Amino acid sequence: MTVQAQIIQAEKSLYIGGEWQSGISTIANINPSDITQNLGHFAQASERQVQDAISAAKKAQPEWEKTPLERKQAVLQAIGDELIARCDELGRLLSSEEGKPFMEGRGEIYRAGQFFQYFAAEVLRQIGDSADSVRPGVSVEVTREAVGVIAVISPWNFPTATAAWKIAPALAFGNSVIWKPANLTPASAVALTEIIHRQGLPEGTFNLVLGNGSQVGNALINSKEINGVSFTGSVDTGRKVATATAPNFVRCQLEMGSKNALVIADDADIQTAVEATIAGSFSGAGQKCTASSRLVVMDGIHDAYVDALIKRMSELKVGHALEDGVFMGPVVDGNQLDANFGWIENARQSGAELAFGGERLNLAHDGYYMSPTLFINTDNKWEVNQEEVFAPMASVIRVSDLEEAIATTNDTRFGLTGGIITQSLRTSALFKQQAQTGCVMVNLPTAGTDYHVPFGGRKESSFGPREQGQYAKEFYTVVKTAYQRPY
Repeated sequence: MTVQAQIIQAEKSLYIGGEWQSGISTIANINPSDITQNLGHFAQASERQVQDAISAAKKAQPEWEKTPLERKQAVLQAIGDELIARCDELGRLLSSEEGKPFMEGRGEIYRAGQFFQYFAAEVLRQIGDSADSVRPGVSVEVTREAVGVIAVISPWNFPTATAAWKIAPALAFGNSVIWKPANLTPASAVALTEIIHRQGLPEGTFNLVLGNGSQVGNALINSKEINGVSFTGSVDTGRKVATATAPNFVRCQLEMGSKNALVIADDADIQTAVEATIAGSFSGAGQKCTASSRLVVMDGIHDAYVDALIKRMSELKVGHALEDGVFMGPVVDGNQLDANFGWIENARQSGAELAFGGERLNLAHDGYYMSPTLFINTDNKWEVNQEEVFAPMASVIRVSDLEEAIATTNDTRFGLTGGIITQSLRTSALFKQQAQTGCVMVNLPTAGTDYHVPFGGRKESSFGPREQGQYAKEFYTVVKTAYQRPY
């Protein structure tokens, strides 16, 4: 596959009230696989334009909510169908600006299409409940209505999929949307917006405002005219969202940090354990909230597992996101690369033993490349094992038995995903029961979830109702209970 990426000139990349607009400035979109290449310039919104988007969304929402169900269903289905039909093209674009290998970028676009298709079907499943009242002759109906105007704030690591699993249910249940994507991945945001624009929604039903968090993000989360904020990002920013929305009684849904553990039990199949580790710790350059950065390994299998893992890591190809055969592309930008090497030094200073990697790579293209990295002989209480490390880096923590493994898994302020590799039904059952995480994986990577079931975590990983599947309606709708006695 050629590594030449598509260049987009998109100075008019804000979408407000059904119209494309320029902003107060533009930013360059640098290809992390080849930093000599600028993928295009993208507009930055002013606070006035954010307010215009809020006003447009507020005006359009009642009309969209009253739009017939079959029309809503057709809109979401068409968006999903186009994403899937264009997954090669749009996957290439996504990989070019984010850095994940093409097959991962293509897969993300395909999955984003499935989100829209799933919620297209959910449009037609909006059925209420009825009940008898405790009062004779009175009937009760329980229905759901749209929340109103939803602000979607999405991250750069899954720029299309994460946005899709927020935007699709918001629209399916009759809300209007203002989307603020991450500034590192504006091209994917514009591409999805163009697809939505072609569906002819009431002007203002969907809006795109690019910009930094301190201006555009703050304007959204502090607005009294926003009815809900769905956010995915860091814990620190999530706290700011919660703090800003609380005085205005705006509902918020927060997906934040993680420190996921993958337990390797004594009876684990070595090949299964190694492949789950490779996929969970190093795919996407470890830039996943579901990545397994803590490898909790029991004594009996420790040495054999570590040796097999190091051998497998040595076989991984790092390179340009669009190059054939690449398993791991660059990290997203220079700031992330510097942070990653800061954590590598932190681990060394703590006393960790570097077993593999930890190097800046100089490849054919000038990009933000590093080797997948493994530390052994680490302590769970060290900072590197307690804070989120958004890097292709994992630490082995040696434990004696299942009880210690579960205690180690739970010894964190986070609780998104946890996994175990075992051939024992009893061991897996105990882990599923006792792991303090929102998602549990058995004989699977910690990274990778389905679109039709709930996603979210515990502790500081998540706040508010779950995302995805039928559980999404808990955030995107409000319940109405109606009593009636015949005249």
